[in-house]
Amino acid sequence: MVSGQKFMGIIRETLPVKLIVGVLTSIPELLPETEEKLTALFGAIDARSEIFPFDWTGYYDAEMGSPLYRRFLGFADLIEAPAVAGAKIAANELEAAMAGKYLAVLRPVNLDPGYMEQSKIVLASTKNFFHRILVSDGIYAEVTLHYQDGRWKSFPWTFPDYGSEKYHPFFAALRENYRRQLNAAGFEIRIPKEPHRKRLKK
Repeated sequence: MVSGQKFMGIIRETLPVKLIVGVLTSIPELLPETEEKLTALFGAIDARSEIFPFDWTGYYDAEMGSPLYRRFLGFADLIEAPAVAGAKIAANELEAAMAGKYLAVLRPVNLDPGYMEQSKIVLASTKNFFHRILVSDGIYAEVTLHYQDGRWKSFPWTFPDYGSEKYHPFFAALRENYRRQLNAAGFEIRIPKEPHRKRLKK
């Protein structure tokens, strides 16, 4: 090898990711049915958070009612990251079907699919903005939390409830579950390091 010779970055195999869905509702009695329908779409659920009161904003009250409650679900089958777009579309279709069935409020459930990697949590959205990247079919992806120095950290755009750390113990446990799945499947489980960049001389 010639001294000082530089090579382009190596394209590596990507790791599968952990599908998660945040369920928001003012009718907690709908949670079992919602989980059943999500299981039919995405496979077995292997992690459930506690049910959290959602009192960060009144934005959803007019269409969803109040008080609101949040639960997170993790799914046993790992997916390829771009598949989150299809998960968001399927979740939107399920939301619409349940709205047609339960007429007490305009939007009985709000379903937020996303995924977890070792170093971040990504949420899918139908709304574009400067911090979101198009995945496919009108679905965008946002890095909402990142894992650094042994804990989850937020960004300026992170939703206040995610940034509050209230959910972080569940996400930490789910991350360990995900890493065990990767290890059992023979994948490397270290967190990728930041690319090395030499300082420019002034």
